[in-house]
Amino acid sequence: MALAEEPGVIDVVGIGADGWDGLSAEARAAVTGAEVLLGSERQLALLPDSGAKRVPWPSPLLPQLDALLAEHAERRVCVLASGDPLLSGIGTTLVRKLGAERVRVLPAVSSVTLARARLCWSFEETEVISAVGRNVHRVARALAPGARLLVLSSDGTTPGRVADVLTARGYGASTLTVLANLGADDESRVSGVANAWPGGDSPPLNVLAIECRADQGTTPLSLVGGLSDDAFEHDGQLTKRDLRASALARLAPLPGQLLWDVGAGAGSVAIEWLRAHPSTRAVAFERDPDRAARITRNAERLGVPELEVVEGSAPDVLARDEAPDAIFVGGGVSAPDLLTTCVQRLAPGGRLVAHGVTLESETALAAAYQEHGGELTRIAVEHASGLGGFTGWQPARTVTQWSLAR
Repeated sequence: MALAEEPGVIDVVGIGADGWDGLSAEARAAVTGAEVLLGSERQLALLPDSGAKRVPWPSPLLPQLDALLAEHAERRVCVLASGDPLLSGIGTTLVRKLGAERVRVLPAVSSVTLARARLCWSFEETEVISAVGRNVHRVARALAPGARLLVLSSDGTTPGRVADVLTARGYGASTLTVLANLGADDESRVSGVANAWPGGDSPPLNVLAIECRADQGTTPLSLVGGLSDDAFEHDGQLTKRDLRASALARLAPLPGQLLWDVGAGAGSVAIEWLRAHPSTRAVAFERDPDRAARITRNAERLGVPELEVVEGSAPDVLARDEAPDAIFVGGGVSAPDLLTTCVQRLAPGGRLVAHGVTLESETALAAAYQEHGGELTRIAVEHASGLGGFTGWQPARTVTQWSLAR
């Protein structure tokens, strides 16, 4: 018995711009054997009539997907996806929802593979960024001199919007190439420079290739924790560079893991956590509305617009379902029950780092250390600065750092 004939198994067929002609025999059999075809209107139009019921994706898709699948649960369903269904595609969503045992994936050549072939870019030297239904500022995280990026465009406006982001971030000299309708008879290729990108939309089905070139005077931003304080908009409530690097070393960002940044200030710790890997996740909790808005601006400018910002006071706002893998407490350390709540909410194997500069916060950290163990450290940083006609050391406030690994 073929897997697709088992009850409840869904076929996910990758389809390129060449449509039916580009499908394998196995993929064609999955399409013609289905009672229900789910896909975008463009994808459905690429197929000959097989007698199956054709259901275009609703918009927005994700909130309605469960109901849609339940509606057709007793019928043979084939889902159409673009190219490789597991490359930022519906295949990944279905596997997460249903489990691998209920999904059979039949991929086509992905648009990323076709784009790299046209450009002769190797897999190893190319980073892929999806802008499909997502904020184009995600591109800013990956900007570096000499970097090669492929952006999966949401529509024909994506190249122009990405060009604006690059120009604003000091990468206006970068070369952009729009590869449209890859694999189809009307495939096209247009190149230009970001800071001179022409107006107007590109074809809606496109992949954007970027060869990054920094403008003169642009300082590249590292993905290692410890960006310059000047990289952030702030009102003084900012975990300074040296302390931030120390905290991030103990928080240990790992792919897919979730950070809570409590009393986030300018959001610098959460933002650098997110910059460490594209799959990390973070929530910034900040009670001051002006600072919360500032965090959002910082996150977008530094390429991690997916940072969730929650406005409110801790520990009240920490009543959330998913336990975090790491927590940073940069403000409000002496608030009643805050540290205890954070320790209790940590996932197994989680890490917590808290900073204090006042006597009250230092007392709270010392008490937490006595109760829970961990590591208690005092960090004093001094910077050379002018002293009359000479140079002397200017000390910053000494910070007490408590860190804990469960």
